[in-house]
Amino acid sequence: MTAVGSDEVGPHRQRIIAAAAELTVTSGWASVTMSRLAEIVGVSRQTVYNEIGSKPALAEAMVLDELARFLAVVDKAFEHHPGDLIPAITEAVRGALELAQGNTLLHAVVSATHGADTELLPLLTTHAGSLLSTAKAVVADRLRPFDLALDEHELEVVIDMVVRLVLSHVMQPSATPAQTADDIAWIAGRVLAG
Repeated sequence: MTAVGSDEVGPHRQRIIAAAAELTVTSGWASVTMSRLAEIVGVSRQTVYNEIGSKPALAEAMVLDELARFLAVVDKAFEHHPGDLIPAITEAVRGALELAQGNTLLHAVVSATHGADTELLPLLTTHAGSLLSTAKAVVADRLRPFDLALDEHELEVVIDMVVRLVLSHVMQPSATPAQTADDIAWIAGRVLAG
């Protein structure tokens, strides 16, 4: 799988995004500046701007880069269960939730809302358009080979529901990843059965 947002890749882009993520985890989003990133990566500040754009664009690039890791887990689950939809969904959801548990960047984004200004959390919640559309496109591609008794609109609704439900549990887990995965797969299975 190629990196999400890879259509705008310059020679230093991934290193800049990785440095921004590391800096966010260790020092907080407020400490991330283009000058500091330039120093860490060993390029000019103008190069950082040329590769990334603005700080909000950097925030979105960082979130989409992290999303690529989650979507790789989804891809792998469907590869493990090429003809068996419910086990594929179960493994995909469990894998994503397990990845979220130990994800230091995700924890930094969520914890930043407690007393710190951040542009990151809205990218996972109220302004999650890029994240949601990218995730839904991957899930739709993975569901295409299955013979589902739903028309295109109904399938879009189911995919939207499942992706939003998983994102909700990523942000605020209510049970173990295994239990939540079983529950979401049960719901998805009932709906996808038509």
